[in-house]
Amino acid sequence: MPWDMNDYPSSMKNLKYAVRKKAIDIANAMIDEGYEEGRAIPIATNQAKEWYKNASQDEIRKLKENVDPTERSDSQIYKSRPELMDKGEHVIPHSNGWAVQSQDAKKPSEVLDHKDEAVKRAKEIAKNKGTEVIIHKKNGKIQDRVSYKS
Repeated sequence: MPWDMNDYPSSMKNLKYAVRKKAIDIANAMIDEGYEEGRAIPIATNQAKEWYKNASQDEIRKLKENVDPTERSDSQIYKSRPELMDKGEHVIPHSNGWAVQSQDAKKPSEVLDHKDEAVKRAKEIAKNKGTEVIIHKKNGKIQDRVSYKS
């Protein structure tokens, strides 16, 4: 689950508001790319501090006004791994419910409580990407496929 301004690593608690917000955004992007939390947190913190040091007052103001750092569009998520744009979305069983995960992705983009929620979300993503949804059963076997390829 991505971090946000209410739930973030304790090592970020003493950072200035804008630095913390930027660090959370960077750390979430790194996790999306497959970095381990233990590596992502210090790297994101250092990069955020460096950004703050060099940012204009306008850039800092815009960051503060910006929405929650966890709210990123699918295109932002896939910008860091463009090869996933052509891959189908899988709905697979997960220890915390049902995961929506691009084929070849290291981690799911989302984990939802109910399978129907995960299928709905996977369909939204696949429709936007023009790919397909592969829905799996609890045992991992493929149950259904829905194509949005043009």
